[in-house]
Parts: sequence; C-alpha cells; structure tokens
Amino acid sequence: MSNKSYINRPNRPLQIYAILFLVFLYAPVMFLPLFSFNDSIYVRFPLNEFTLKWYGELFHREPVWNALMNSVKVGVATAICATGLGVFAAKAITRYRMPGKAPMVGFVMLPLVVPGIIFGVALLVLLSQLGVPLSLYTVTIGHMIICLPFSIATLLPRFEGFDGSIEEASADLGENAWWTFWRVTFPMVFPGILASLLLTFTISFDEFIMAFFLTGTEPTLPMYIWGQLRFPQEFPSILALASMIIAASFVIVFLGQWVNRDSAFAAAKKGD
Repeated sequence: MSNKSYINRPNRPLQIYAILFLVFLYAPVMFLPLFSFNDSIYVRFPLNEFTLKWYGELFHREPVWNALMNSVKVGVATAICATGLGVFAAKAITRYRMPGKAPMVGFVMLPLVVPGIIFGVALLVLLSQLGVPLSLYTVTIGHMIICLPFSIATLLPRFEGFDGSIEEASADLGENAWWTFWRVTFPMVFPGILASLLLTFTISFDEFIMAFFLTGTEPTLPMYIWGQLRFPQEFPSILALASMIIAASFVIVFLGQWVNRDSAFAAAKKGD
C-alpha cells in the first residue's frame, strides 16, 4: 500500500472520538434554544406547549437591552484596543531584536496562566487607591489585560510567516513606515487581525470575573444574567436571550471562517 493511500484512508476511531467530543461539548448548549420555546418557567422534561412569548417579553425589557449594549460597547472597544496593541507587539516580537525580549513577552502573556480573580482583585485595589470610579471604562481596562495575550498569540503566526523583504522593497521605493504598514503589511496580515477582533470581542463579551470586580452602576450582560438567576420567573427570558446570542455567535464564526477561507484561497492562487 502506498503512503498516499495510507494517508487518505479515514481514521474511524478518530472520527468517532471527534463526534462524541462535539456532542458532549455542544449538546448542553443546544438545550437552551429548546427550553426557550417552552411554555413554563421551569427547565424540565416533558416540555409544555410551544410558545414565543418569552421572546416577545424580552423585547419589552429595557434593562436587558441596556446590559446588552454595555457588553457590546465594552467588547468593541476591547477588541479594537487589544488588537491594535497586539499588531504592534506581534510585529516587534517577530521583527526586532531587543534586550530582555523573552522575559518581556512572558510578562505580557502572563494573563493566560494567572487566574482572572487575581487580576480582578489587584485592579480593584489599584483603582480604589487611585480614586478612579468603577464604570464601563474600568471594565474595558480589565478586559484588555485578559484579551491582549490572545490577540498576540493569534497575530504572531501571521507575522512570522510574513516576508519582510516586501516591506524593504516598499521602503526602497520611497514609502515611509506608516504607508508601508497600511499598504503592504496590513493587507497581508488582515486575516489574523480579523481573527483577533472576533476572538477578543467574544472573550470580552462573555467575561464575568473582571466585570464582577470592576463594574459600576452599568452592568454588562453577564453581570445582569447572573443577577437575574435568583428569580425563576425571569429565567425563560434569559434563555431566549441566550438563544439569540448563540445564533449571533454562529454567524460571527461562519463569517470569520468565510473570510479566512477566501484569503487562503487568494494566497494559494497568487502562489500558483
């Protein structure tokens, strides 16, 4: 048997494992939309009658939409700031030699391994000592600390695989550093930037621990949901909201995959 046919032969145990893993991972999530159409405030089987009233009720609850908009504002600001800093950090790590680069990179990536509650308490104490009032701005600062390492980790492979001679050619043709970045570097690493934006927005949108310590009078959506879980009559509307968020998340993921697929196809075509 040739090596090519051996490589192309399907691995049945691996396929079964992947299917079981996906079922174990996503089956509980899929129950949320199911119970959001149930005509009962209790999450249990058997289901009662099919209803859409929880969705209709959701659209008339202003605090829910205020919390949702707060999370969107924080998520967008966090994604833009973390990705912007991540682009320059990833470029500096891959392009330049500097003393103490390894310890510096390790320090920046520290939030990946340090529990979020440690950073939450530390930031709360620091902001309290500085007299900074808690608000959506403080939540955004906390989320940026968490999201920056993810942004750098997402962008590093793009910059490591980037041909630096293209930037040198642009500089030789008279372009300054800014226009070289905007016209040459940015289009080449755009798929990584888009992936970083989607990833950091998602992490910020559902982050709870930092928001728990740093939220002021304007709660984010995770904080609002956590507060409403104490009231059983509010739970079906929360399930309806969660179902809508799941649907939006699938759209965002498929959009990111579609952009990355097109960019990979274009790169392969250009290479041919």
